[in-house]
Amino acid sequence: MSPTQTMDANSADMLDNPERWFGKTPEELVGYRTQLVRSNMPISIHAAKDPPKELQKIQEIAMASEKVDVEVELHKIPQMKLEFSNDAPPMGPTGNMKEFSLQENAKIPTKVQYLVSDRHAKATTAMQELYEKDIPVHHLYKLLSAGTLGEKENRKLVPTRWGITSGDSTIGNQVIDSIKDFPSINEYQLYESHFIDNHFFVLFLPREWAFDIMEAYRPGSFWAQEMKEVHMSTDNEFYDGRKNYADNVAGGYYAVRLAVTEKLKEMRKQASVLVFREIGPGYQQPLGVWLVRQAVRDAMEKEPTIFDSLESALVGIGTKLIIPMKEWKKNSKLLDRVYNQKRLVDFFN
Repeated sequence: MSPTQTMDANSADMLDNPERWFGKTPEELVGYRTQLVRSNMPISIHAAKDPPKELQKIQEIAMASEKVDVEVELHKIPQMKLEFSNDAPPMGPTGNMKEFSLQENAKIPTKVQYLVSDRHAKATTAMQELYEKDIPVHHLYKLLSAGTLGEKENRKLVPTRWGITSGDSTIGNQVIDSIKDFPSINEYQLYESHFIDNHFFVLFLPREWAFDIMEAYRPGSFWAQEMKEVHMSTDNEFYDGRKNYADNVAGGYYAVRLAVTEKLKEMRKQASVLVFREIGPGYQQPLGVWLVRQAVRDAMEKEPTIFDSLESALVGIGTKLIIPMKEWKKNSKLLDRVYNQKRLVDFFN
């Protein structure tokens, strides 16, 4: 785009809105991100308690529901390169900012303005209330990263990757609390989605809430380029939840968990959820956890395949996976519990 060209709001939103990216090719995604210039300036993470003028403008941009026209002056021509991350979307060209100004008034949702102004509301409470008002998840983590939420003395700037995971985790915890009041489903439901050689199979089991995710990287995929054998990472939680961070699957754990709990809340049901993610050699660069969130949301929008037993469901999934089912079974804590630990209700069935 030349300096004299302008971009309409819809096109600008596409460049920085992961919730619109499902189904796009890697080339399209890279194209979006290379059109964005990331401008840097040094600010203390604690500046959010009493934000200076420049940070106030950054926060106003983060609060806006639509893209804001901004004029930025850099110290020199930005470096034309892309940075890839497991958690955040690819970052485009980067330059150190000399100064910037807003060229229009930001359109800020009333609820966002209210909770940003509330210096007594905790950040978790604010995120939950905004989510309930249909503020998109990608907007929530920008608010958190810019230090706009939380009690005044606790406000701080948050790295993007932590803002994303905190948003998924906080909202997910809220949804889980609500679905525990619902009855369990009464059948085995299999959902699936496929995106950039990432293959997701999500099995709902007719049991109390639990969550078990397995990610398997076939040789030649990004995380297993030098490996000759399959590498698998797993994390899980049962009804009482986790006490620590899901280190193995990391941000992807919370992104997938949010997507499946959104579906259960819509159904007004609870279930034990077993997730198979098989990653092939067509996935050569990490694109961020938005990919897993949106792929699983896509799966949740489709009609599930119904099975009358766990074994028939696993056989069905096994016909779609390249990695043998026996490898998945030996890594699943949920399947181990189902097979080897009896519940009180099982004695009455």
